[in-house]
Amino acid sequence: MAADPADAAEVEKLYEFGERLSEAKDKSEVPPFLSYSAVVFVLYLAPDSLFGKFCAILNKNEHVGDYEGIIVAVKGQSVKAKQLAAQLIPRFFKHFPTLAADAMMAQFDLIEEDELAIRVQAIRGLPLLCKDTRGYVPKIVDVLGQILGSEENVERDAVHKALMSLLRQDVKASLTALFHHIEREAEDNNVREKVICFLKDKVFPLKTELLRPQDEMERFVTDLVKKSLQDVTGSEFKLFIDFLKSFKMFGDGASPENIRELIEIIEAQADLDAQFNVADVDHIDRLVSCMYMALTFYTKGASSSKFVSYCNKHIIPVLDKLPEEKRIGLLKTVAASSKYASAQDSRQLLPSIVQLLRKYMPGKKAEDMSYDYVECLLYAFHHLAHKTPNTTNSLCGYKIVTGQPSDRLGEDFSENYKDFTERLTATEETVRQTMKKLTQGMSEHNKALSAAKTDEAKSNIKSEQQKTTTKLRICNNILAMTKPLHVKTPSFIGDDKISLSWLEPAKKPQASSAGSSVKRPQSSTNGSSTVKKGRFDGGNQNQLMNRAFEGISRGGGSNRGRGWGGKGRGRGYR
Repeated sequence: MAADPADAAEVEKLYEFGERLSEAKDKSEVPPFLSYSAVVFVLYLAPDSLFGKFCAILNKNEHVGDYEGIIVAVKGQSVKAKQLAAQLIPRFFKHFPTLAADAMMAQFDLIEEDELAIRVQAIRGLPLLCKDTRGYVPKIVDVLGQILGSEENVERDAVHKALMSLLRQDVKASLTALFHHIEREAEDNNVREKVICFLKDKVFPLKTELLRPQDEMERFVTDLVKKSLQDVTGSEFKLFIDFLKSFKMFGDGASPENIRELIEIIEAQADLDAQFNVADVDHIDRLVSCMYMALTFYTKGASSSKFVSYCNKHIIPVLDKLPEEKRIGLLKTVAASSKYASAQDSRQLLPSIVQLLRKYMPGKKAEDMSYDYVECLLYAFHHLAHKTPNTTNSLCGYKIVTGQPSDRLGEDFSENYKDFTERLTATEETVRQTMKKLTQGMSEHNKALSAAKTDEAKSNIKSEQQKTTTKLRICNNILAMTKPLHVKTPSFIGDDKISLSWLEPAKKPQASSAGSSVKRPQSSTNGSSTVKKGRFDGGNQNQLMNRAFEGISRGGGSNRGRGWGGKGRGRGYR
């Protein structure tokens, strides 16, 4: 098909403009005062009269018309001419500062063209506009951020490359513009999500290259992240916290001030200043997730006081009113956090835990009980009582001497002791009976698995086996924790001997070389060995975190934005 003569003429004209400008550039015919630095001098230092003369001289320059002709071509009909204009506008942009606004708008117009080839060429040219004029970086990054969600792979790839080029030109300005899409209330949530994905996939992995000097840039990005947390989803918040955790300033050897800063960010997201509403599923989800997130920082000296106090004051008193699927999640967070509670917080929380134990541990042998509840509560009881043992005198009748007036050894709490130990005994009987059934069921599962013919049947049986194994672990843990509580002066478990059932067992250390002495693992009740664990090492922290986010509901009953679990967002750091 023959080319349109008008199109060919328009393209030819653009080539002429480009050639003349190129030749003028080579021969320094474009006046040197057209450089960006000279314009800045005129705009900011020169008097108004000199500025007027400057513009008059500039407008008389013979090459201005050529560049204007290139800009005008954007309004034409020729696809090839627009593609060529998309190349020429950035190439000579720095030489015509008085036409910068028109040139930039023309380039932006090309990005909105229907023709893919034009859009891609225009996007590729955007970084060149900033090569010598970095003041345009924020505006151009903002525009590119709006088209990150392109469905065309070629166009999306061009946007990614353009953004990375701009980040390398001016990382502070570029990141500020990108985070602005997250911070502000975007009309199109798709833009916001695409920007976050770009940061996660393209920017965060290159933090070592981009964030230089390290200390200054880590602080800069931390402040950007904090401003962006006013309204984030659960997965977004976890993404940003994980990114901050990778910084040197928050890593091993981080100062107490920096660790406290991260904990305060998490506490703010959990909205611990809000009055708790049992119907606010969104808040419950955020609370559970943030409590799990905070665990890793307790090992570095951060205080768990705010979370523990909030649970004791707002959650435990209304635990029975919470949705069933949320109740166990909250109990797990309390259990996992209990080992990090201070003595003062333990003294405040322990009575509530004992009250719940009396509720969920039957007074006599029962057919069934809430085993996972009892495991969490006994675990919390041991760790809290280990820090404030004399508090258990009035609660459970234990005679523990610490030499403090709070020992209350002269008072008679024998009825409390009798009631508590009877419940322990009844619980143990119920657990042992259940374990017999579970062991028998496991044998039946093994037989059924051998006889299964289809993959679906085998998968179903394996799923049941896993459930049985988990329940057996719960039962073993309960027996391991009730056994030491039958004496007047029990030894409370305050270390890592008990591995909570929802965590994967820690890997056993490699056998020592010949001649080395190796301690045998201590045996727990029922002949099962109890594996010692580190203080929520990295693997366990990830398990806790993953389970927290797996349990988040979609949607939620909150009126605070998009909802923490699905498309809603919670409160941010203030």
